[in-house]
Amino acid sequence: MLVFVRRSVFGLLLFLVATLLMVSPASAQRKTESATGPRDFRSKNFLLHTDITDERAKDLLKKLESMLTLVSKYWGQPNRKTIEIFVVEDLNNWAQGRIDPRAIGSLRGGGGLTIAEGVRLGNAFNMNAKSYAVTREGTPLHEAVHAYCSQTFGRTGPVWYSEGMAEMGAYWDPKDPSVNCGEYIVRYIRKSEPKTLNEIINSPETTGDSWQNYAWRWALCHLLANNENYRKRFRPLGLALLQKKKTSFERVYGSMAKEISFEYLFFLNHLERGLRADLCSWDWKAKYARPRRNNSLLSKINAKRGWQPSRLRVKKGEEYQVSAEGTWKIAKNGEPINAAGDDDGNGKLFGILFDDYELSEPFEIGIYGKFTAPGDGDLLLRCKDEWHELIDNTGLMTVRLKRADAPTPLPKPKQLRDAE
Repeated sequence: MLVFVRRSVFGLLLFLVATLLMVSPASAQRKTESATGPRDFRSKNFLLHTDITDERAKDLLKKLESMLTLVSKYWGQPNRKTIEIFVVEDLNNWAQGRIDPRAIGSLRGGGGLTIAEGVRLGNAFNMNAKSYAVTREGTPLHEAVHAYCSQTFGRTGPVWYSEGMAEMGAYWDPKDPSVNCGEYIVRYIRKSEPKTLNEIINSPETTGDSWQNYAWRWALCHLLANNENYRKRFRPLGLALLQKKKTSFERVYGSMAKEISFEYLFFLNHLERGLRADLCSWDWKAKYARPRRNNSLLSKINAKRGWQPSRLRVKKGEEYQVSAEGTWKIAKNGEPINAAGDDDGNGKLFGILFDDYELSEPFEIGIYGKFTAPGDGDLLLRCKDEWHELIDNTGLMTVRLKRADAPTPLPKPKQLRDAE
């Protein structure tokens, strides 16, 4: 949650002079706080005031520094000012006046607040931020993202972007771009009626409204930042929003509205911790065709990715041949298996039909034989595995498809020929 307070230049000068004349807050508090009360901890970029243990404070500083490295690299702007943050475990440990009264309500509600104060003159600004957060995992990092953006760009962007990216900052891992938000967020999104893109981007919602609204903003930002189809446009869009340039979500993604809506809902429907949005990116450039009677279509299906184009457009009720050559693994140290899958059906080659941004139910394809198209549409294929466990899969399957009435049948895969 974020609050901006603008000051006039004259008012800011008075504020700075008064601050210099005041007794150091740290020395004043030592007289009233117990030995187990709030203490100060410093790192390269942070000044942390907290009543948590020394060990936890040092660990939190490491997480804050790691997060800041990621976000500053992502936005291409190094942090230039110390970020001051108050992390509160028990308000009773803090002397009256130590915490800004504007933050008390947010802390009591189990959240946080970042207060940015300063001067803006046109595109120039001089902002100073203070963040307040409870100890709940992710909240201090969330507020620190607000503070970084406030001091670096003078603003944090529209609510959907500001809160969505702050939530991302709370979960970013330099070595793991998968979904790693709280399990309660996954449960909430999976059981709820999805919010549309318009409801998230153009609603009159405000900062600090609810963690449920934060969840939807995070989901959209995570998808756009990681999906291969949208991430190249998302970073420039965010920078433009932070710098208050003339742009909007609609201007950047308007031509891709149907595609984004489809992949956004697909992401929500399959959301699990460990899910990789990049591995599930849709191939919108693939071309599909209905083969002539004796022609075959060939595709390479990667075990590590989601639905991939077969390049075959099918017609409901028609029969088609399939021959899948190769092996893949569905676990890091697993045994190689062919497109027939293991005894439980895991690793089996599956298909699904895409037609006018609607998907059929998945159906079995297997290693060799025939299948009947359950509807009209483009056929996509994948290795059957849990969506959030794709990352450790390896191997490619060469899949050939042909009309069943072709005079020359497809050859059997090598595994079946060797077994005969």
